[in-house]
Amino acid sequence: MLKQSMFVAVVLAIACLGLGTLASSQDKKPPTATRAGLHQIHAAARALEQAHRHLERAEHHFGGHRAKALDLVKQAEAEVKEAVAVAKASPPEGSKPAPATGTMPPASAPPAAKQ
Repeated sequence: MLKQSMFVAVVLAIACLGLGTLASSQDKKPPTATRAGLHQIHAAARALEQAHRHLERAEHHFGGHRAKALDLVKQAEAEVKEAVAVAKASPPEGSKPAPATGTMPPASAPPAAKQ
């Protein structure tokens, strides 16, 4: 009798955990390539900004290498800005593009279906 009660308790506990996990996982949106990629690009931009500050504040010129490194960091910062602009303008395949702000849909467009 004790074994049977224990078995029922374990089965109920597993069922509750499984259903709770299933319900909570359905609430979250899966990450898109745009969000993940932009996260990494923004992290790189912050690192480049920090490198830029360190190079500007360095007291020694290191035979011209500090100035060359600063120029390369500036080029990299410009490339990162362009990458962010491209990523925002063209979302990855399979994701919805961001809606344009401040614009009205064309009058001929059918109304959106309610969910």
